[in-house]
Amino acid sequence: MSEKTIKLYDENAYSTEFTAKVVSCEKVEDKEGLFKVVLDRTLFFPEEGGQTPDKGIIIPFSDEESASFEEHGTIPESVSAGKGAAIEVQDVQIKNDVIFHFVTSELKAHSVVFGRIDFGHRFSNMQQHSGEHIFSGIVNSKFGYDNVGFHLSDSIVTMDYSGQLSPEEISDIELSVNQAIYENREIRAFYPSPEELSDIDYRSKKELIGAVRIVEVDGYDVCACCAPHVKRTGEIGILKVVSFQNYKGGTRVSILCGKRALEFLSGEHSMIQELAGELSTSGDNIPTIVHKQQEEIASLKRSLSEAGEKLLNIEADKLPEGVKNVCLFADKDSDPNVIRRVVNRLVSERAGFCGIFFGNEADGFRFIIGSGDGLNSNDIIAELKKSFNVRGGGKPAMVQGSIEGASEEAIREVFNMVS
Repeated sequence: MSEKTIKLYDENAYSTEFTAKVVSCEKVEDKEGLFKVVLDRTLFFPEEGGQTPDKGIIIPFSDEESASFEEHGTIPESVSAGKGAAIEVQDVQIKNDVIFHFVTSELKAHSVVFGRIDFGHRFSNMQQHSGEHIFSGIVNSKFGYDNVGFHLSDSIVTMDYSGQLSPEEISDIELSVNQAIYENREIRAFYPSPEELSDIDYRSKKELIGAVRIVEVDGYDVCACCAPHVKRTGEIGILKVVSFQNYKGGTRVSILCGKRALEFLSGEHSMIQELAGELSTSGDNIPTIVHKQQEEIASLKRSLSEAGEKLLNIEADKLPEGVKNVCLFADKDSDPNVIRRVVNRLVSERAGFCGIFFGNEADGFRFIIGSGDGLNSNDIIAELKKSFNVRGGGKPAMVQGSIEGASEEAIREVFNMVS
């Protein structure tokens, strides 16, 4: 087992470049062309604590460059300028304090490498994670709820809390977090001694062993955490709650901070501006207009439904009294409740099977079929399945479903054949 990897990101979360020695390099089983590399030290934060890993590159030194570096401690200009053979780091994992870098090129053991992290990605994660700490600290201090789940990826940040929060409470927390950001409070990460740790009241999602790293947001939160954070809350920029829901008896909250929040809000603003243009109104008037249009649409749907029911009843009235099995067709946008009422009417007046199919031959039909006098409506479905793709079923008195690949004429033939 390799010795523990020195975590350079603990020393300075803002560093972007480093040199290190290759401790080991092994092929990854079942993954062609992938190698697992251990360095004696690294700036790459691994996937840990609910956060995805850093991104970046590793540039290997040649044997001559490694020897020169060992002697003089000078990074070759070609390497520092990024002209070397850069290898993208695909993934970073940690186990027993040993950090593994997954790359697509083999690296020579004991050689020297130069690493550079994607600081834009790192800083974004720092903004999100620091914002989460303030949010969770306020939730804990105000409501006593614990953060029982956390996920930080390149697209989303979610927190799961052990109790339920109302929309008003979440809005108040959001305002309080942004107040903390405006105050530009200090954020300090440190490893207290066991004696010091025993006197610190800190949050933690699990029991911890060994050295515990504490992240303290002045006046707002104290929490055990392994991840890099910004130095002051003002660097977070802004925190925006983008969604929340009841989840496993508690609350799941999704947030965005900094540039991610700005991009989200810019997208929302652009969408509102586009809608305002389409509706020829101002952004603040959109809800009123949309509500009014929804009422108009609902009214039109009711009118169409009533008209459709009248037309189906007219068709039913035209049927000869001696016809036993009845098969009618309606428009694909017909209201299923209307179809059901007309089928019930036909069943009360006829002795056989009564079905209405709504749709068209190109896209397929939906149907509702009813029967009385001890007949089983599933018999019609069974007969249709012999020739067509049919889904559906129900009780003997009434079935519903869909059918594809059938013409009106073919469906009528089945109804005429079944007795």
